Formats: sequence, structure tokens, C-alpha cells
Amino acid sequence: MKWITRENANVDRVACPWLIKRFIDTEAEILYVPSDQVQEVAKQEGAIPFDVPGVELGHVDGRCSFESIMLKYGLTGIPALAEMAKVVHAADVLSDIDTSPYGQGLRAIAHGFAYLHGKRDHRKIELESPMYDALYAFFQHELGLR
Repeated sequence: MKWITRENANVDRVACPWLIKRFIDTEAEILYVPSDQVQEVAKQEGAIPFDVPGVELGHVDGRCSFESIMLKYGLTGIPALAEMAKVVHAADVLSDIDTSPYGQGLRAIAHGFAYLHGKRDHRKIELESPMYDALYAFFQHELGLR
């Protein structure tokens, strides 16, 4: 499947591709385009839009896009992933930054990658995915699941 979002990713638009590729669609193709082209290119490519205003897999009912994807695809019952979602939410939603003790750290790291790599969004996914793997392993360990 193809998935599409806005270019110049940082927190949610890197965490979501990690989530999609690890738990939903291992062969996912992630497209990053200018904000004003997401809907048009989504139709042309048959891509699923995420982290874009007004879409189901975006910021809806107080959720960040990562949480919306988890809800849509039935992933909320995975304890370590649920803990990760709290961190991603805190890092992505500035008004909720203090809702997780790890939120500020993830926000700093994600924005640092954005500063280093600009609009090279696929490079950010490549470099940050091991960090999300490690965060998932951390929560599995903390919850006694590993």
C-alpha cells in the first residue's frame, strides 16, 4: 500500500511510518509531498493520507496521528506500543509535552534529525527507525514482556 503525508517530517510523520511498517504493512511505500498537494496526490496514487488536517488518520479527538493509526488498525491492545503512543503524543502535541517523562527527549531528538536532514524525509525514517525499535524494546522490558 501507499501512504502519504506532508513533507518535512519530524515527530509524528516519522513515528507513523515506523508504526505502519512494523505493525501494519511491511511493504508500505511512504510518500512525502507539499501540504497543498497531499489530497490530490493521494487520489492519483491511491495512497492513504495520514497526519494531515481533516483525515481519519490525523489529529482527531485529542489523538495524534500515531494514536489514530493505532486505533484504526486495532493496535491499542499492545501494551508496549500503547506506552510508546503516550511518548509520541507528548513529543508531537506541544501543549501535552509534560504528559510523558520521555516526551521532551523524543521531541528534542526528532527535531534534531529534522534540523540535520531537512526535507530528506526517507533518510530521517531510515535513521530514526532504530530509535523507535529501541523505545519499543524498552517498554517491552519495562512492562516485563521481554
